[in-house]
Amino acid sequence: MSIKADVQLDAKGLACPMPIVKTKKAMSNLADGQILEVQATDKGSLADLKAWSESVGHQYIGTVVENDVLLHYIRKSSNEEIEDITFKHTISNEELFDRASKGGTILDVREEAEYAFGHIEGSKSIPLGELEDRLDELDKDQEILVICRTGTRSDLAAQKLAEKGFTRVVNVLPGLSSWKGDLSKKI
Repeated sequence: MSIKADVQLDAKGLACPMPIVKTKKAMSNLADGQILEVQATDKGSLADLKAWSESVGHQYIGTVVENDVLLHYIRKSSNEEIEDITFKHTISNEELFDRASKGGTILDVREEAEYAFGHIEGSKSIPLGELEDRLDELDKDQEILVICRTGTRSDLAAQKLAEKGFTRVVNVLPGLSSWKGDLSKKI
């Protein structure tokens, strides 16, 4: 069954945050109510595009997989509804270890493969797409220091945690793409 979309966007071969960046730009050119099909090969795009759509008010309709390509369908909401929300509590990469040494939990929300090939020693891995189902693994009384590659997924995760009642949450910016410290591997 072919699903009708008003516009198709090729984001195949791109990794976070580029599928979101390209989707955001494409959505700005659509009329209210139009459907965008985002074609992506990055498995992380499943959680990323869904969370981004929800955070700005677009309707995330769903995803179909065809020949290892994820076809995401997003309906544009009216421009009056859209407000790009970013989490207000942030710290820098340099502040991370100080906060963690005071009892904070470093939460890495990148995909499992990204984590395996390089992560901060002692961090907890919960990919963004699994976060809602694994909230019970986190302590609401501890500070949660959320990190990803660029700050995009960690921003969405921080918002989600705050919505679920976590009050001590910060987004670590700019994330692991600019990390100067050592990384551990788990391969």
